[in-house]
Amino acid sequence: MSVRAWERERWFLSGYDFHPFTKGAGKAGLDLHSGTIQAVTEEYATRRKQARKVKLRWRSSRGARRSLGWIPLKGNAIRYRNGQLFIGQMVLSLWDSYGLAGYELGAGNISEDSRGRWYINICGKLGPQQGPRHREATRSVGIDLGLKDFAALSDAHVVGPARHYRELEAKLAKAQRARKKARVRAIHAKIKNSRKDQLHKLSTALVQEYGAIFIGNVNASALAKTRMAKSVLDGGWSSFRTMLQYKCDYAGVWFDEVDEAYST
Repeated sequence: MSVRAWERERWFLSGYDFHPFTKGAGKAGLDLHSGTIQAVTEEYATRRKQARKVKLRWRSSRGARRSLGWIPLKGNAIRYRNGQLFIGQMVLSLWDSYGLAGYELGAGNISEDSRGRWYINICGKLGPQQGPRHREATRSVGIDLGLKDFAALSDAHVVGPARHYRELEAKLAKAQRARKKARVRAIHAKIKNSRKDQLHKLSTALVQEYGAIFIGNVNASALAKTRMAKSVLDGGWSSFRTMLQYKCDYAGVWFDEVDEAYST
């Protein structure tokens, strides 16, 4: 259908154009919410337009280059009630430690990680808080990201270097030489989780302590192409800035990225 549209008229069907052709597919045996089917077709149309290809080449479901499972969800496909998520005909029970009944649930997805574990990721809409949440959060601070030390603060506080990958590099190399794929995936997951845990704790502590945070806009993508790539990627600078920004927005803390050009 989509290939014929290109062959005859030289144009790609959009996600909206796919909707009439997939109408009723959820009840015809797929057992999926109509919003999920629409989200899949919209993602397909977007990726094909980005790749500028009539047909996308899907990665294999087996072997080392196996694609990870991923199912997009629209907000109208998700309902929450009494500790259970209802997604079409599927019911998922969960430990609700956040009180999801008080939030408006938006779009999300069901995704698989490299170790074969499945997660559901949903956006919850929150309103910004007015002003800093903590009475001492009235000071401002500047943050300089680096490699020798992860961050140097303008109040003379220094955060030590991030060595999540370096600390497990030898074990990872040993597992790779032994071709232990499960062990390799487990080590990579441990490195990722360790880095994320540190960045979350550090960003939360900074938001709680300061009322204004300024950070340098160091180009991590460019430095990742140099000989310093391992150290740059191990630091997770981009993730750290993203965490700081959305946590500052929620807590009412002033956040800004400062141009580091021609500065010390």
